[in-house]
Amino acid sequence: MATLTDYTSYEDAQAHFSKEKLWELFDGDRETFNIAHECVDRHADSGRDALIIVNADGPDETITYAELARASSQFAHFLESRGCKPGDRVAIMLEPSRPFYVAMFGSIKAGMVAVPLFTLFGPEGVRLRVDDCTPSLLITTASIAATLGEVEGPEVIAFDETFAKALNEHSSDYPVNTRADATAAFQYTSGTTRELPEAVAHSHKTLVTLLVAGLYGTGLRPGDRFICPSSPAWGHGLWHGTLAPMALGLTIGTYAGRFDAEVLLRALQEHRFTNMSAAATHYRMMRNSGVAGNYDYCLEKVSFTGEPIDSETADFARETFGHEVCSMYGTTEIGVVLVNYPGAEDFEVKPGSLGKPPPGQRVEVQEEDGTPTPVGETGFLMVHRRGQWIPTRDLAQVDEGGYFYHCGRADDVIISAGWTMSAVEIENAMLMHPDVREAAAIGVPDELRGQVVKAFVVSERDGSDAFTEEVQDLVRSRLSAHEYPRLLAFVSGLPKTPAGKINRKVLRDRESEAL
Repeated sequence: MATLTDYTSYEDAQAHFSKEKLWELFDGDRETFNIAHECVDRHADSGRDALIIVNADGPDETITYAELARASSQFAHFLESRGCKPGDRVAIMLEPSRPFYVAMFGSIKAGMVAVPLFTLFGPEGVRLRVDDCTPSLLITTASIAATLGEVEGPEVIAFDETFAKALNEHSSDYPVNTRADATAAFQYTSGTTRELPEAVAHSHKTLVTLLVAGLYGTGLRPGDRFICPSSPAWGHGLWHGTLAPMALGLTIGTYAGRFDAEVLLRALQEHRFTNMSAAATHYRMMRNSGVAGNYDYCLEKVSFTGEPIDSETADFARETFGHEVCSMYGTTEIGVVLVNYPGAEDFEVKPGSLGKPPPGQRVEVQEEDGTPTPVGETGFLMVHRRGQWIPTRDLAQVDEGGYFYHCGRADDVIISAGWTMSAVEIENAMLMHPDVREAAAIGVPDELRGQVVKAFVVSERDGSDAFTEEVQDLVRSRLSAHEYPRLLAFVSGLPKTPAGKINRKVLRDRESEAL
């Protein structure tokens, strides 16, 4: 009997998808389900590699499903020996590594709640999250622990060689028994460290729903060699980059350490990855590295998420990897709701488009009163869930073919002299200039126009009046005569969220403080 992974076309996705078919891809059911079993244990006898850890600062490491099944079981027994009980939170502040995956899957296997924490959080960022989720244990390295000071609440354990050897005292078998609706992980969204972003609680059965994004957003299919360089401390790296592909028993690649585009490009060649999903920033850094042409690639599917991709970078990805780079849109709170069906030969990928909803999803662009916007007009992007329309806090348009286009965050709209402008569109236009490496646009107060656009540009070229005029003229020619940055500042860097997205709120706050 055919399963959903047997179908690759867009037409078949619409014709054959159902929730029942989705559940057929797993061992568990709606009552009893465990993510660690689905992603690790049931593949332990396959003989396949589970993880290839691409290290920025050392040799790559490979871990088999069998090794991970044994070690995560030992970690689960360790947790019980320390008095941890199902439902207890276990914070894991580690780079992608053998210790990270052992601790994460071991915690989930034992019915506890894994809480991945970004390794670049400072003491205040860690304290905010620890106070919020109240973990019993914080698993990290000795060097990170030394930077945190006194973390009140959890016991801090350094996962070093001594600890790893001690785990061998525990049994390598662990019978899983968790409810499908029990919480498996807390996922913090990528806000700043000064303000605590929301923690989204994911149950074990969330994995079933998230596989929709895997099948149609990243195009996962049996036999893929999949890599995602995004940190598993964030939603894309954890759910789309780790759990969904491992649920299908794929060999996956992950990235540890400070990002270096050439290290990733080398790994694509060396490990013969066939499917890659990354942040738009990763592709931009690969393009800017200037060395992509030095390597050979086996990629058959490429996708991105996190923010829109500029046309120059999209062209680079197509020319370098031989395929259109496919957008996948969603949020930690609502999941993935727009995809481009990588690998589906009958689906046209339109440059700049977010794609169309995956099967089973209802998505609309609406006016403020809830009515659908006309084709080509900007409105609020809404998702239908549990009998009601839920806002995404983003703006979008739909074309005559049913393709969706991102028009920025609702709070990133700039209204100047009655004209409504998108910060994203202005940024994308600026990035077409060959000397512009990064760009951000915000609205700042203006007595005459209400607001004007102020842009911030990162470039290796020195700022000048001539450079400013070049950027302004480029935006005018790409967008419209009124839609350009009247003010432009050349800066050494842009504020980012921990997930690497440009943080326009910080820029707006700085401008407000300077008034």
